[in-house]
Amino acid sequence: MRDRLKAVLGETNAMIPLHEPEFRGEEWTYLKDCLDTGWVSSVGAYVDRLEADLAEITGVSRAVAVANGTAALHICLQLAGVEPGDEVLIPALTFIATANAVSYAGARPHFVDSESITLGVDAAKLDAHLEEVAELVDGVCVNRRTGMPIRALIVMHVFGHPSDLDALEDVCRRWNLRLVEDAAESLGSFYKGVHTGNRGVLAALSFNGNKVVTTGGGGAILTNDPELGRRAKHLTTTARVPHRWNFIHDEVGYNYRMPNLNAALGCAQLERLPDMLRRKRELARRYEVAFRGLPGVRFLTEPAGSISNYWLNTLIIDDLELAARDRLLEQLNDAGYMSRPIWTLLHRLPMYSDCPRADLTVAEQLEAAVINIPSSARLAD
Repeated sequence: MRDRLKAVLGETNAMIPLHEPEFRGEEWTYLKDCLDTGWVSSVGAYVDRLEADLAEITGVSRAVAVANGTAALHICLQLAGVEPGDEVLIPALTFIATANAVSYAGARPHFVDSESITLGVDAAKLDAHLEEVAELVDGVCVNRRTGMPIRALIVMHVFGHPSDLDALEDVCRRWNLRLVEDAAESLGSFYKGVHTGNRGVLAALSFNGNKVVTTGGGGAILTNDPELGRRAKHLTTTARVPHRWNFIHDEVGYNYRMPNLNAALGCAQLERLPDMLRRKRELARRYEVAFRGLPGVRFLTEPAGSISNYWLNTLIIDDLELAARDRLLEQLNDAGYMSRPIWTLLHRLPMYSDCPRADLTVAEQLEAAVINIPSSARLAD
């Protein structure tokens, strides 16, 4: 394994990070402009520009910049109609923010299984699970075991690989669920020619420091519904009614605004997105060649009909148990190639251990089998 990484990345005397940002464009210029003009906080031209640029790149009608991806997902759920006491279907194999956003909305995660092609939610298995535990009551999907409404499904595009949105959208139509896309990791990824984030009623992006594009900390809400876009902007800016001087707020809102400084960084990053995606795809191609034919190891490639941003490059290793996985991770990290496992399955965490869940056999297998390896765009230079 180390020899294959060495063939792609070369010898190293220092740790090669898993994914690091790069600033080769106008980042310093735009940040200095914020400092020179004094527009550093939550109002400014770069916030407006970032939202317009994101809408153009993703093809949605409205993008709303916010403080982070978790805040974006929280508002997505609220605007999708999730209410306190509801259940929200989410993969057990996802980052903790997905479940936390459900909790912020006063709802309860209901964990479902993943499939090994995309690492996203298994649509067929989800439908079978709903047949077993749910029923439609006056058009509302209800969990027969808990008596609570199941209001929405969050689909996560794991490591930038689009989930099977056609099949998942069919399940949502059948069970009258709102589809929300956790697209935190998939800026620059396309499903059947359409950018991720367009199929859900709303979607969330993240611009954390380890993403393809970073604003330092930040996120965005995407939607093709003009009214939901207006509501997203209003709620995330403390629900303040526009006025020249008065502070009038017409509902409980959230101070989820993205500062102009962060947006300036994001604008410069988006200018270089095509180049970063090109180099990330080249790095993925080199890995695919290097690991081809290695027994028991599969390099995760983009699903058929999709284009992935290859945010994190991923190996799936057969017949690993958690202890063996951790020994391999120790060896790779000791050799200077930063590697990490996929997330601990959410139902194993104490605050979510009693949540409803489907059979999670595949997710449990993937938890022990998945390893992420260095993925920065600069590694293809």
